Amino acid sequence: MTDELPRTGAAKDAVGETQSAAGEPLLRIEGIAKTFGTFRAVDGVSLDIKAGEFFALLGPSGCGKTTLLRMLAGFEAPDEGRILLGGKDIAQALPHERPINMMFQNYALFPHLSVHDNIAFGLKRAGMARTDIATRVAEMVALVKLDGLEKRKPDQLSGGQRQRVALARALARRPRLLLLDEPLAALDKKLRESTQGELMELQRRLGMTFIIVTHDQEEAMTMASRIGVMRDGKLAQVASPRELYEAPRSRWIAEFVGDVNLFDGEFKLRDGHHLVIATQGAGTLMVAEPREPVGEGRLSVAIRPEKVKLSRRGPVGEIGHAAAINRLEGVIADICYLGGTTTYKVKLGAGGTVQAAVANSARLEADSYSLDQHVVAWFTPDDCVVLPS
Repeated sequence: MTDELPRTGAAKDAVGETQSAAGEPLLRIEGIAKTFGTFRAVDGVSLDIKAGEFFALLGPSGCGKTTLLRMLAGFEAPDEGRILLGGKDIAQALPHERPINMMFQNYALFPHLSVHDNIAFGLKRAGMARTDIATRVAEMVALVKLDGLEKRKPDQLSGGQRQRVALARALARRPRLLLLDEPLAALDKKLRESTQGELMELQRRLGMTFIIVTHDQEEAMTMASRIGVMRDGKLAQVASPRELYEAPRSRWIAEFVGDVNLFDGEFKLRDGHHLVIATQGAGTLMVAEPREPVGEGRLSVAIRPEKVKLSRRGPVGEIGHAAAINRLEGVIADICYLGGTTTYKVKLGAGGTVQAAVANSARLEADSYSLDQHVVAWFTPDDCVVLPS
């Protein structure tokens, strides 16, 4: 039965608006703002989300992502702006009038109800017929793989099972939009990773639009097709995971998403399609000219650790334009073995430090480096991202 569940976008929603026209976003947020006292939690956010998209709101604690989610669900009313679902403004609609469900971080299960009755709760409130409720609950139980647990209470379930019950309850009314507020935060690492894959597969099978709020960068990049990074109530950047990681728009984004080497410096000159930048701690670096123009004053150069190569004597053979290779000499100051990779921190002769993440392709330590060993760290201009300071 699970493969035959209807696509949620085809249904008519509770506020009387049918599926948005082809090519138009399912959800459009226009200039949404929310203030608590003197604190502006969400500050003029605008965003389009397409039907069937798995979208992540990522950011540190207090950035406004959960407040934005609560406004979409109807638990908070915006002070400014509009929320359009299928072209209709629902900003002032009550939560039960919206074809939207929210799965809370603490799951919010009813402790005195069984798995079956927790899942059926919203269906009963909606006035669904008893036989239809039984059919729908059976579909949801099979969908989230809880067969045989229908009579158990929440305190008789594991954390992962409780999470599945909460998900089944949120899906039971077949909302057009499912909101997930840190849904995997309470799970251990292994279970969290397996559940990520299950959520992604479930979202694809149902064709439903998911918006997940998380502070976990890896979780957002694993699950979402697009990510909106929030900072101080604003959207700092909206992009695919790859673009967000490889082409951050600011120094703050580069530091927040993944590990990065950052060197402050000043623009010196252009050399063909390269910029020459004098940096603090790494000497003069040659970087590829960015796609978007930057000023010619203070700049930052960002290089991801996996882009930094290490060797005992420097790059071997012809690698691009030899003169453009950035070659930094130093000694190994710290080593962190992480199984699949080893991270080396190299103290540079120019005074700075560069971090290199090296894949452990050999079982033994034939290609590894030791503390205080002299090495050459090198990378190409294309490995660098130039950012305004």
